[in-house]
Amino acid sequence: MNTEVSVLYFAKSAEFTGLKAENITVPSNISSLQLWQHLETRHPRLSVLRDQVVLAVRQEYVPLGEQPLTLRDGDEVAVIPPLSGG
Repeated sequence: MNTEVSVLYFAKSAEFTGLKAENITVPSNISSLQLWQHLETRHPRLSVLRDQVVLAVRQEYVPLGEQPLTLRDGDEVAVIPPLSGG
């Protein structure tokens, strides 16, 4: 079963996608790594962030990995790249 989620891009991820946000349709049961791979397929430039990025689903941090996520229609997924120091 698929679900529509809102993906929010911050910092470098927004720069690489050219977007602040978009709605995408993904399987409702998906691992965080599979979700990231789906985003990379849509926006190949994101691949440079893979080892540093954190996702936040419903405002909770989720590291990339095999742990399953259960997404619901309207969920927010934030793509949070490393913040540059300064």
